[in-house]
Parts: sequence; C-alpha cells; structure tokens
Amino acid sequence: MKTNRIAAALVASMLLAACGGDTAETPSSIVLLTHDSFAVSDGILEQFEEETGVAVQVLRAGDAGTMVSQAILTKGSPVADVMYGVDNTFLSRALSAGIFLPYEATDRDQIVAGLAVDERVTPIDFGDVCLNYDKATLAAAGLGVPTSLGDLVDESYRAQLVVENPATSSPGLAFLLATIAAYPEDGAYSWRDYWADLRDNDVLVARDWNSAYYSEFAGGGSGTRSLVVSYASSPPAGVIFADPPPDVAPTGVVLPGCFRQVEYAGVLAGTAAEPWARQFIDFMLTRTFQEDMPLNMFVFPARADAALPDAFVEHTEIPPTPASLAPDLIDAGRERWIEEWTEIMRS
Repeated sequence: MKTNRIAAALVASMLLAACGGDTAETPSSIVLLTHDSFAVSDGILEQFEEETGVAVQVLRAGDAGTMVSQAILTKGSPVADVMYGVDNTFLSRALSAGIFLPYEATDRDQIVAGLAVDERVTPIDFGDVCLNYDKATLAAAGLGVPTSLGDLVDESYRAQLVVENPATSSPGLAFLLATIAAYPEDGAYSWRDYWADLRDNDVLVARDWNSAYYSEFAGGGSGTRSLVVSYASSPPAGVIFADPPPDVAPTGVVLPGCFRQVEYAGVLAGTAAEPWARQFIDFMLTRTFQEDMPLNMFVFPARADAALPDAFVEHTEIPPTPASLAPDLIDAGRERWIEEWTEIMRS
C-alpha cells in the first residue's frame, strides 16, 4: 500500500512536470531538518530510500525554537527540504514567516481528530506535558497525588516541585502555557499570581528537562523532589529502560494541568526536491514510521490507527482534556509571557 501511494505521488509529479512544472531529476538524497531529539530505528529511513531511490540525510539543529529560527533565516534558500519537529508553541511563528509550501498528506484523513490546523503542515505526533510524581517519595512525605495545579501552592507541597525554565526549555514553556490556560491573565487570580505563589512555595527552576528530571527529581536519579514537569509518556520509559524492568512504573502522571504538544512536518519553501519532500511527509504518516516513534522519541503517533507498544498501553494515560492555546495566541504572547515570568521569579 505504501509503495502504491509513493508511486502515485511520483506519477502526479511527472504529470505536473509534463504540464510545465518543475522537471528536476530525481535527487540522490533529501535533507530533513529536525531537533536533537529525533530518533528512529535502524532501517526505517532506509526503507524510504528502497521505495523511492532517494536517501534521507538528517540535519539536527538544536531545540525546536533554534530549528525554526534557522529555517526562517535561510528562507528561500533552505538548508533542508523537509522540516519536522516544529510544535504548536512555535508553529505560528513558522507559518507567519512563510517557510512552508502547501501540501496535504495522502493519509491526512487518518490523523487523530483535532491535530491538523493548517494545510502547510502535517501533524506527525503528539505528547502531553504533565506533572510526574515519584510514588515512593510522595508517600514518604505523607502526601497524596495532586488533583489540580492549585494543590501545588499549598504549604504541604513546599519544596516538592521542580520545573524547567520556559525561556530555555520546551516542556517548561508548555507548563507555563498550561498555567496561563488555567489562570487567564485577566482573571481575579491570574497566572502571575499563581507563579508568585509557586515561587513562595519554594519551587525549583532547572534550565532544561534533563537537569530537572535526572538531577532534581527523585524518580529520575539522585534528586529529592517528588514532582517534576515531564511527559505523560515518561512512566513507561522508567519501565522499559530499567534493569530488570519493574512490573509497575515507579512514577505516575498528574492528569489535571497537562498541556498538549503537537509536532508537525512541512515542505520547506525553496526546496529543489519538492515532489520527494512531499513523499517523505507521506512516509512519516505510514504505520511503519508512526509505530516506530513511541519507543524512540516517547511520543504518541498522530495516525489514529497506529498500534502502541504494550508498555505505553499498560503504563501511560492520555489526558482526556489537556489544556491548549491557539497557536496565534501563543505567538502573540510568548515572548511577553516569558519576560513577565522571569521578572516574577526574580522577585
């Protein structure tokens, strides 16, 4: 089926060329611009090459924000043909800059409802940034699992939480956005008030996810904090990578207060390999690629009929009502919100 779809795309591109479109010869490779967390199993990208005759070179460009900035700076003469990994916290910035060509993927109708937002980008995966808790440490402190974001400012949770800096961390920014969604800035008790209360309750701010999870969180290493901003898919990682793997995940997820991140892929404007870039977008939505993602990048596939690994099914809950903000609203407020957050935490 995948070969038929790709063959169809090739025929379409040949017809376009016959009608006066681009007549570029098949390239030996295309370049995928992505973030540092991109990972696939051996043989996955090679399968695309076998089906098309075109290899995929991976160009990692730091975090999502850095990647988008690079794509904008090289607009019209891109360093790659396809970009994957721009999420909904940076999407409007990318779309406003006009770095993508329109393309609707062949299997767009298979995408989980609500993820698709624009014809220029295709949802590839999603993940929920959520509070994680270490079961043993929380129990030793005599504390129950928080049932809302509001619980975290209670005196009983003093010095229990570690978060990431939203200026330097994608999950940190997502958590800030979750608090803005929960406590709108025009409310009687705004997100600014909430963060001032978190500060006064000895919240710890780490530069990035690695520092927060592995250095400060009890469930990730040598830390002492029982709560951390991480992902809904973090508990299965604690099972899969443990030796021996436990029957029950040692960490859990606080479902209230999660924020949904969606990662997108698009064809970069200015590419000389547009037909093959489109084919790669289609390839990323095949079940082969989609079902490979969870155990490599610990995200959920955007394709609704993609099967999940047993560890995800057993140890992960997908939040039923994650928080979200419109991409254009995020784009309009992001820099100001980060600046205001920084001032609050300095006070």
